[in-house]
Amino acid sequence: TLFGHRKGAFTGADTNRDGFVENAIGGTLFLDEIGDLAMSSQVKLLRLLQDHRYYPLGSDIAKNCDVRFICATNRDLPERMTEGTFRSDLYFRLSVHQIELPPLRERMEDLPFLVNRFIEDAALSMDKTPPPSPPPELFDLLGIYRFPGNIRELRALV
Repeated sequence: TLFGHRKGAFTGADTNRDGFVENAIGGTLFLDEIGDLAMSSQVKLLRLLQDHRYYPLGSDIAKNCDVRFICATNRDLPERMTEGTFRSDLYFRLSVHQIELPPLRERMEDLPFLVNRFIEDAALSMDKTPPPSPPPELFDLLGIYRFPGNIRELRALV
């Protein structure tokens, strides 16, 4: 999926398929849950980041990669390195610029903005105009909840 494949690379590969890297050329590719990446995939990603080249599955011709990568995880990557489940060389390659975003339970002042945004998104997807207004007591009730599922849980709730 990341690197794409060439026709005939495997059973069912009836056509060439560009991967996410190819489609992001000249732009940005967001890799979510990087802390859960298998070791074999970590090696391939590290090579891509170091060499700026990759091989689509079934091809022996390297393609150049001009892509900015942004990664996210909810894992403690230094801890995963200690456990041996995340490569330290990949960590240092990825951690050039870090932004730590606290979980929702530590920034409850964001609730009104997020709830209103999710209501607008839901209303748009259901062709409802104008979007409904949340009752004022909703924010008091949500303010005492700890949101173990973080923002995804809040979106699902809305």
